Amino acid sequence: MDKKIALVTGASRGIGRAVAAALAASGCHVLINYRSRQPEAAETLARIQHAGGSGELYPFDVADVAACGPAVAGIIQTHKRIDVLVNNAGIRHDSLMVFMPAEQWSQVIATNLNSFFNVTQPVVKQMALQRRGRIVTIASTAGQTGVEGQTNYAAAKAGVIGASKALAREVAKRGVTLTVLGRGFIEPDRTAGLPRAPLLAQIPAGRFGQPEEVAAAAVFLCSEAAGYITGAVLNISGGVYT
Repeated sequence: MDKKIALVTGASRGIGRAVAAALAASGCHVLINYRSRQPEAAETLARIQHAGGSGELYPFDVADVAACGPAVAGIIQTHKRIDVLVNNAGIRHDSLMVFMPAEQWSQVIATNLNSFFNVTQPVVKQMALQRRGRIVTIASTAGQTGVEGQTNYAAAKAGVIGASKALAREVAKRGVTLTVLGRGFIEPDRTAGLPRAPLLAQIPAGRFGQPEEVAAAAVFLCSEAAGYITGAVLNISGGVYT
Protein backbone atom coordinates (compact mmCIF):
# COMPACT_ATOMS: atom_id res chain seq x y z
CA MET A 1 0.00 0.00 0.00
CA ASP A 2 1.28 3.48 -0.88
CA LYS A 3 2.27 5.74 1.96
CA LYS A 4 -0.08 8.52 2.99
CA ILE A 5 1.04 11.98 1.93
CA ALA A 6 1.32 14.37 4.88
CA LEU A 7 2.08 18.09 4.62
CA VAL A 8 3.38 19.73 7.82
CA THR A 9 3.83 23.50 7.78
CA GLY A 10 6.56 25.11 9.84
CA ALA A 11 8.33 21.77 10.20
CA SER A 12 11.90 23.00 10.53
CA ARG A 13 11.99 22.89 14.34
CA GLY A 14 10.05 22.46 17.58
CA ILE A 15 6.56 21.03 17.40
CA GLY A 16 6.58 20.98 13.59
CA ARG A 17 9.74 18.87 13.51
CA ALA A 18 8.34 16.49 16.14
CA VAL A 19 5.05 16.11 14.25
CA ALA A 20 6.85 15.48 10.96
CA ALA A 21 9.05 12.82 12.56
CA ALA A 22 6.11 11.12 14.29
CA LEU A 23 4.02 11.04 11.12
CA ALA A 24 6.95 9.58 9.20
CA ALA A 25 7.38 6.94 11.90
CA SER A 26 3.68 6.09 11.54
CA GLY A 27 4.21 5.38 7.84
CA CYS A 28 3.51 8.69 6.11
CA HIS A 29 5.62 10.31 3.42
CA VAL A 30 6.11 13.74 4.96
CA LEU A 31 6.34 17.02 3.07
CA ILE A 32 8.40 19.34 5.26
CA ASN A 33 7.34 22.94 4.77
CA TYR A 34 9.46 25.89 5.79
CA ARG A 35 9.90 29.52 4.74
CA SER A 36 13.52 30.46 5.37
CA ARG A 37 15.09 27.94 7.78
CA GLN A 38 16.51 25.61 5.13
CA PRO A 39 19.32 24.11 7.27
CA GLU A 40 16.89 23.31 10.08
CA ALA A 41 14.37 21.82 7.64
CA ALA A 42 17.12 19.70 6.11
CA GLU A 43 17.96 18.46 9.62
CA THR A 44 14.32 17.45 10.10
CA LEU A 45 14.47 15.45 6.87
CA ALA A 46 17.80 13.88 7.82
CA ARG A 47 16.39 12.71 11.15
CA ILE A 48 13.37 11.20 9.42
CA GLN A 49 15.52 9.37 6.89
CA HIS A 50 17.95 8.18 9.55
CA ALA A 51 15.00 6.60 11.37
CA GLY A 52 13.95 4.80 8.19
CA GLY A 53 11.17 7.18 7.13
CA SER A 54 10.66 9.18 3.96
CA GLY A 55 10.02 12.81 3.19
CA GLU A 56 11.02 15.83 1.14
CA LEU A 57 11.39 19.57 1.54
CA TYR A 58 8.64 21.93 0.37
CA PRO A 59 9.64 25.57 0.88
CA PHE A 60 6.92 28.22 0.58
CA ASP A 61 5.57 31.06 2.70
CA VAL A 62 2.24 30.10 4.23
CA ALA A 63 1.43 33.80 4.75
CA ASP A 64 1.59 34.42 0.99
CA VAL A 65 -1.68 33.34 -0.60
CA ALA A 66 -0.18 33.66 -4.08
CA ALA A 67 2.50 31.11 -3.17
CA CYS A 68 0.28 28.56 -1.41
CA GLY A 69 -2.05 27.66 -4.27
CA PRO A 70 0.72 26.74 -6.72
CA ALA A 71 2.63 24.91 -3.97
CA VAL A 72 -0.35 22.71 -3.13
CA ALA A 73 -1.07 22.18 -6.83
CA GLY A 74 2.51 20.98 -7.27
CA ILE A 75 2.09 18.48 -4.45
CA ILE A 76 -1.09 17.12 -6.00
CA GLN A 77 0.52 16.91 -9.44
CA THR A 78 3.45 14.95 -8.04
CA HIS A 79 1.74 12.75 -5.47
CA LYS A 80 -1.86 12.68 -6.83
CA ARG A 81 -3.34 13.32 -3.38
CA ILE A 82 -2.88 14.81 0.09
CA ASP A 83 -4.02 12.69 3.01
CA VAL A 84 -2.89 14.75 5.99
CA LEU A 85 -2.36 18.45 6.64
CA VAL A 86 -0.92 19.76 9.89
CA ASN A 87 -1.12 23.55 10.13
CA ASN A 88 1.72 24.32 12.50
CA ALA A 89 3.56 27.38 11.15
CA GLY A 90 3.32 30.36 13.46
CA ILE A 91 5.11 33.37 14.88
CA ARG A 92 4.85 35.64 17.93
CA HIS A 93 5.43 39.37 18.32
CA ASP A 94 4.36 40.10 21.88
CA SER A 95 3.46 43.54 23.14
CA LEU A 96 0.75 45.28 25.11
CA MET A 97 -1.85 46.36 22.57
CA VAL A 98 -1.53 50.06 23.43
CA PHE A 99 2.12 49.90 22.35
CA MET A 100 1.74 47.42 19.47
CA PRO A 101 2.69 48.69 16.00
CA ALA A 102 0.15 47.82 13.31
CA GLU A 103 2.87 45.83 11.52
CA GLN A 104 3.23 43.47 14.49
CA TRP A 105 -0.51 42.85 14.52
CA SER A 106 -0.62 42.24 10.77
CA GLN A 107 2.39 39.93 10.67
CA VAL A 108 1.03 37.64 13.36
CA ILE A 109 -2.46 37.55 11.82
CA ALA A 110 -0.99 36.84 8.37
CA THR A 111 1.19 33.94 9.51
CA ASN A 112 -1.00 32.45 12.23
CA LEU A 113 -4.53 33.01 10.89
CA ASN A 114 -4.51 33.90 7.20
CA SER A 115 -2.21 30.95 6.55
CA PHE A 116 -5.02 28.65 7.66
CA PHE A 117 -7.07 29.83 4.68
CA ASN A 118 -4.10 30.05 2.32
CA VAL A 119 -3.06 26.41 2.79
CA THR A 120 -6.22 24.70 3.94
CA GLN A 121 -8.50 25.90 1.14
CA PRO A 122 -6.59 24.26 -1.75
CA VAL A 123 -5.85 21.19 0.37
CA VAL A 124 -9.44 20.63 1.52
CA LYS A 125 -10.67 20.86 -2.07
CA GLN A 126 -8.47 17.89 -2.94
CA MET A 127 -9.44 16.00 0.20
CA ALA A 128 -13.14 16.49 -0.58
CA LEU A 129 -12.57 14.98 -4.03
CA GLN A 130 -10.74 12.05 -2.40
CA ARG A 131 -13.55 11.75 0.15
CA ARG A 132 -10.95 11.41 2.88
CA GLY A 133 -8.54 13.61 4.74
CA ARG A 134 -7.24 14.72 8.11
CA ILE A 135 -6.50 18.35 8.97
CA VAL A 136 -4.98 19.15 12.35
CA THR A 137 -4.19 22.73 13.35
CA ILE A 138 -1.85 23.66 16.16
CA ALA A 139 -3.43 26.45 18.20
CA SER A 140 -2.86 27.55 21.77
CA THR A 141 -4.59 27.92 25.08
CA ALA A 142 -3.96 31.64 24.53
CA GLY A 143 -6.71 31.56 21.93
CA GLN A 144 -9.16 30.28 24.55
CA THR A 145 -8.21 32.24 27.66
CA GLY A 146 -6.43 35.32 26.33
CA VAL A 147 -2.93 36.23 27.47
CA GLU A 148 -1.73 39.69 28.46
CA GLY A 149 0.68 41.04 25.87
CA GLN A 150 -0.55 38.64 23.16
CA THR A 151 -3.70 40.19 21.71
CA ASN A 152 -2.49 39.51 18.17
CA TYR A 153 -1.47 35.93 18.92
CA ALA A 154 -4.63 35.19 20.93
CA ALA A 155 -6.83 36.64 18.18
CA ALA A 156 -5.14 34.50 15.54
CA LYS A 157 -5.35 31.30 17.56
CA ALA A 158 -8.98 31.92 18.50
CA GLY A 159 -9.62 32.48 14.80
CA VAL A 160 -8.19 29.14 13.68
CA ILE A 161 -10.23 27.37 16.34
CA GLY A 162 -13.44 28.94 15.04
CA ALA A 163 -12.49 28.36 11.41
CA SER A 164 -11.70 24.71 12.08
CA LYS A 165 -15.04 24.15 13.81
CA ALA A 166 -16.94 25.77 10.93
CA LEU A 167 -15.05 23.96 8.18
CA ALA A 168 -15.45 20.66 10.03
CA ARG A 169 -19.20 21.01 9.55
CA GLU A 170 -18.81 21.86 5.87
CA VAL A 171 -16.77 18.79 4.91
CA ALA A 172 -17.79 16.12 7.44
CA LYS A 173 -19.88 14.21 4.90
CA ARG A 174 -16.88 14.12 2.56
CA GLY A 175 -14.86 12.08 5.02
CA VAL A 176 -12.61 15.00 5.97
CA THR A 177 -12.02 15.79 9.64
CA LEU A 178 -10.66 18.95 11.24
CA THR A 179 -9.32 19.06 14.78
CA VAL A 180 -7.30 21.51 16.84
CA LEU A 181 -4.54 20.97 19.36
CA GLY A 182 -4.37 23.70 22.00
CA ARG A 183 -0.76 23.84 23.10
CA GLY A 184 0.18 25.07 26.53
CA PHE A 185 3.74 25.77 27.64
CA ILE A 186 5.74 23.47 25.37
CA GLU A 187 9.53 23.46 25.51
CA PRO A 188 11.60 25.00 24.12
CA ASP A 189 9.78 27.45 21.82
CA ARG A 190 7.06 28.61 24.20
CA THR A 191 9.30 28.79 27.27
CA ALA A 192 12.59 30.21 25.98
CA GLY A 193 13.67 33.32 27.83
CA LEU A 194 10.77 33.20 30.30
CA PRO A 195 11.06 32.82 34.09
CA ARG A 196 10.48 29.16 34.85
CA ALA A 197 9.25 29.24 38.44
CA PRO A 198 6.24 31.59 37.94
CA LEU A 199 5.18 29.67 34.84
CA LEU A 200 5.46 26.27 36.49
CA ALA A 201 3.33 27.55 39.37
CA GLN A 202 0.47 28.09 36.88
CA ILE A 203 0.59 24.52 35.55
CA PRO A 204 -1.30 21.90 37.58
CA ALA A 205 0.93 19.15 36.16
CA GLY A 206 3.96 21.00 37.53
CA ARG A 207 6.07 20.74 34.38
CA PHE A 208 6.38 22.00 30.82
CA GLY A 209 5.24 19.88 27.89
CA GLN A 210 7.44 18.38 25.20
CA PRO A 211 7.01 18.64 21.41
CA GLU A 212 6.77 14.86 21.20
CA GLU A 213 3.64 14.93 23.38
CA VAL A 214 1.92 17.25 20.94
CA ALA A 215 3.14 15.11 18.05
CA ALA A 216 1.70 11.93 19.55
CA ALA A 217 -1.74 13.53 19.76
CA ALA A 218 -1.44 14.81 16.19
CA VAL A 219 -0.59 11.34 14.88
CA PHE A 220 -3.66 9.88 16.57
CA LEU A 221 -5.95 12.59 15.18
CA CYS A 222 -4.54 11.91 11.70
CA SER A 223 -5.18 8.18 11.98
CA GLU A 224 -8.06 6.01 10.82
CA ALA A 225 -9.00 5.47 14.47
CA ALA A 226 -9.91 9.16 14.79
CA GLY A 227 -12.41 9.19 11.93
CA TYR A 228 -15.36 10.13 14.16
CA ILE A 229 -13.55 13.03 15.83
CA THR A 230 -14.08 16.36 14.07
CA GLY A 231 -14.60 19.95 15.14
CA ALA A 232 -12.91 19.14 18.45
CA VAL A 233 -10.22 20.97 20.42
CA LEU A 234 -7.78 18.91 22.50
CA ASN A 235 -5.67 20.91 24.93
CA ILE A 236 -2.16 19.67 25.67
CA SER A 237 -1.44 21.99 28.53
CA GLY A 238 -0.86 20.10 31.76
CA GLY A 239 -4.24 21.29 33.00
CA VAL A 240 -3.71 25.02 32.42
CA TYR A 241 -7.05 25.24 30.62
CA THR A 242 -9.73 22.56 31.04
